[in-house]
Amino acid sequence: MKHKLTLYNSLTRKKETFIPINTPFVGLYACGPTVYGNAHLGHARQAIIFDILFRYLTYLGYKVRYVRNITDVGHLENDADDGEDKIERIARLEHIEPMEVVQQYINNYHKNMKQLNVLPPSIEPQASGHIIEQQEMIRKILKNGFAYEVNGSIYFDVEKYSKLHNYGILSGRNIDELQSYTRELSGQHEKRNPYDFALWKKASPEHIMHWQSEWSEGYPGWHLECSAMGTKYLGQTFDIHGGGMDLLFPHHECEIAQSVASNGTSHVKYWMHNNMITINDQKMSKSLNNFITLDQLFDGSHPILKKSFDPMTIRFFILQAHYRSTLDFSNEALIASEKGLKRLMKAIEQIKNIKPSLKSSVDIGSLESQCFIALNDDLNTSVALSFLFEAVKHINLLLENKETIDSKDLERLKNFMELITFDILGLKVFEEPVEDKKLENDLIEMIVDLRLKARAGKNFSTSDDIRDRMAKLGIILNDTKEGTTWEKQ
Repeated sequence: MKHKLTLYNSLTRKKETFIPINTPFVGLYACGPTVYGNAHLGHARQAIIFDILFRYLTYLGYKVRYVRNITDVGHLENDADDGEDKIERIARLEHIEPMEVVQQYINNYHKNMKQLNVLPPSIEPQASGHIIEQQEMIRKILKNGFAYEVNGSIYFDVEKYSKLHNYGILSGRNIDELQSYTRELSGQHEKRNPYDFALWKKASPEHIMHWQSEWSEGYPGWHLECSAMGTKYLGQTFDIHGGGMDLLFPHHECEIAQSVASNGTSHVKYWMHNNMITINDQKMSKSLNNFITLDQLFDGSHPILKKSFDPMTIRFFILQAHYRSTLDFSNEALIASEKGLKRLMKAIEQIKNIKPSLKSSVDIGSLESQCFIALNDDLNTSVALSFLFEAVKHINLLLENKETIDSKDLERLKNFMELITFDILGLKVFEEPVEDKKLENDLIEMIVDLRLKARAGKNFSTSDDIRDRMAKLGIILNDTKEGTTWEKQ
């Protein structure tokens, strides 16, 4: 391929040519969900972006091991070091076991990911299943002198670490800023410094999830799981670590420190962070209680929604913005995405109706090249989509016999559109359930018959009103000599 893949590296704050540590193998790690609630639009964005990366790296010929974790222990309210575990809080409220909460939301997350056509990762480890690995990493950090014990809890010593290494290398924060950032947080009484973070917490009597260790009956700190599981499945150094921009600090900063403190080396070559989805310029998140779950999007049950939206509309909406830019939610944006997706899918479906000519007036090679240049430029899906729609214009002109294409280029056009749309961008044609589709078609046919009766009775105002109202619903009626036909817009 002429143009090599470049990715924006949050660590160096610039785009870099992607060169794997051990070609053709690529290690990719992305932070997965904390399973104490149903997945929302913010979860969808991160999952889809790294699904695109997984698909594209595979297309480029790399052998990718994609690890996406499940956080099912150790994630406290407000990401602090003291307080109630988010999963335990739900378990107490619903009077069930914490792992029932976990399984319920894992099942729902997997269902939503399948609906969005997100490929399953190569490995999906759970934090609760890797307590031994996390404890072993703590021992190494203690042995190397970068952690200390207080009353059965283990804390990472940020100040001592910073004397030898750069804590803040990812986020750009320094010790003075950290002092200001953490001064007002509660639960700092055990720590030497307020910006130190927990590696292991001694469990209080009411804490449900806890494990035996030489320090105490307790549980691991939130940051530790990704360092331990990334190392276990991808090695002490691997290629790409991804996650949302909100995880850059403190979570990913702490990951780097833990890995350097235990293994002597930073564990990731390229750090990638997707930006947030906003509503009214506020980040969509569970903590702000302004999120819309994927189930609500798909069935239209949230009060802010004007209608339900197909999962592929959501995927298409997310792909229309570059992953490092913010993406603002609105009903109008989703409705526009729905129309754009239908237009794209209709054009691809209509390629089979194009009649080849002896010569081509369409430069398929240029469309292909420009599309791959966009993808190679830090996964610029929004620009790649613009070239797909440039191809859609040509498809429509070819159907109208206003342009020509030979049989070889026609096959190339078909393969190019399907490769980018389906294989790389992961979009797919939505198939309605047979029962629903039959009912819908029968209702449309009934309305068409009623309109024909109105026309036959010379009630043209009613006939025109039916036609106009159907058009607003996306059903176009076409009156011909043979009768009235209809199609979805």
